[in-house]
Amino acid sequence: MTAAFVTAASLEGVAHGFFGRRGGVSAGELASLNCGLGSGDDLALIAENRRRVADAILPGGALTGLYQVHGNCCVIVDGDTDLDARPEADALATRTTGILLGILTADCVPVLFADREAGVIGAAHAGWKGAISGVTDATLDAMESLGARRDHIAVAIGPCIARASYEVDENFVQRFLADDPANERFFAAGKPGHAMFDIAAYVAARLAAAGVTRIAIGGQDTYAEADHYFSYRRACHKSENSYGRQLSVIGLA
Repeated sequence: MTAAFVTAASLEGVAHGFFGRRGGVSAGELASLNCGLGSGDDLALIAENRRRVADAILPGGALTGLYQVHGNCCVIVDGDTDLDARPEADALATRTTGILLGILTADCVPVLFADREAGVIGAAHAGWKGAISGVTDATLDAMESLGARRDHIAVAIGPCIARASYEVDENFVQRFLADDPANERFFAAGKPGHAMFDIAAYVAARLAAAGVTRIAIGGQDTYAEADHYFSYRRACHKSENSYGRQLSVIGLA
């Protein structure tokens, strides 16, 4: 089976893909395209899954990633970077061809960036902590340091947990309202003491406020679409022993 992925019209002409759980070699709860190095899966199976992802998007390209920590740090990589180092950060940027930037998610928001004219790309992992602390802003800053222009950067927001599946408590809501009262628009009514959070819309609004004018939201719900995507929250609700991670990648040919 071929590794399945979706693309975004906003990134047309740039090698990229948002992968799900189909088309790999892992088994059981982690079936089948699990790419998470911290998932407890057999490392040989993870390596094969990651190879399939890379070959599907940029054959011969070198895949690099991070030890993601739900922060707001963006790392710049180039031809001299140790691509296996996995620094603690949540975003990557490069202007070097042949490198695939990879972001792992299992409900959090994968965000891919490209300035085609400048030949600069970025990728970010935006969980709620990273999103509110500015991981997408840090990615834009890093790309600009490489020669990108903010008004030329196109962005795609990939599969993540949707508002209908993302129940949060009142303390969570207050954290966002304290940051900006206008964030109230990203919450819908839930059961008493709870609300439903639209994290994809929040990330898109952060990007728009930062000056990005072309933003696409895929609209897939990782929690609800169990056949297609891994979900940390779904795995917890089902009392599963582990959960897989899907990979989103972008590269310069």
